[in-house]
Amino acid sequence: MRLLIADDHELLRDTLRSFLQQQDGLEICTVGDLDGALELLDAGESYDLILLDYTMPGMNGLDGLRHLLDRPDTGPVALISGIAETEVALQAVQMGAQGFLQKTMPAQSLLNAIRFMTLGERFVPVELILSHISDPVQPQKPVTDRPDVTLTPRETEVLAALCRGQTNKEIARALSLSEPTIKLHVKTLYRRLGATNRTQAAMIARNMGLS
Repeated sequence: MRLLIADDHELLRDTLRSFLQQQDGLEICTVGDLDGALELLDAGESYDLILLDYTMPGMNGLDGLRHLLDRPDTGPVALISGIAETEVALQAVQMGAQGFLQKTMPAQSLLNAIRFMTLGERFVPVELILSHISDPVQPQKPVTDRPDVTLTPRETEVLAALCRGQTNKEIARALSLSEPTIKLHVKTLYRRLGATNRTQAAMIARNMGLS
């Protein structure tokens, strides 16, 4: 899996690259500005995910993200920022970004979020979603309009792990179950909570006091 990190903060960029390169199956490339990312794409390079710093040179707010997303050869792009701005995160996802990451996230949570996004899922930190009345991907009904949800003990365990940002494989290992079984539990949770992805499920669960 190939990742491109575009960030003008050299220390953070190098630290993030060093951490991610220790993970199996990850190849990390880095640049210091938007132009550097564009040059690599122009040269025919392709990536499973591009992490784009929101405030680096050339970005001009969300214009840089829009410029990348307008290209047919870009692939998934996520914003990364040291400032947790809810409106920016929601606007980015609504524009087509794969997600929004905070530079203050714990290393393992960041890695889990990257894995989710490379699998095609969108990611926004739950605390940002909770500060807004609607979900960036799909509007949600008010909590008071939702029916009571009763979960089995196993479903509760899976939901708690999901809210912690664990992958299906990690949940399966922790609960001594097979990964297909965990996938089935996750799909069941989506249906019962009225969610379409992990971020929505976590948001709804926390709103309803289920996690």
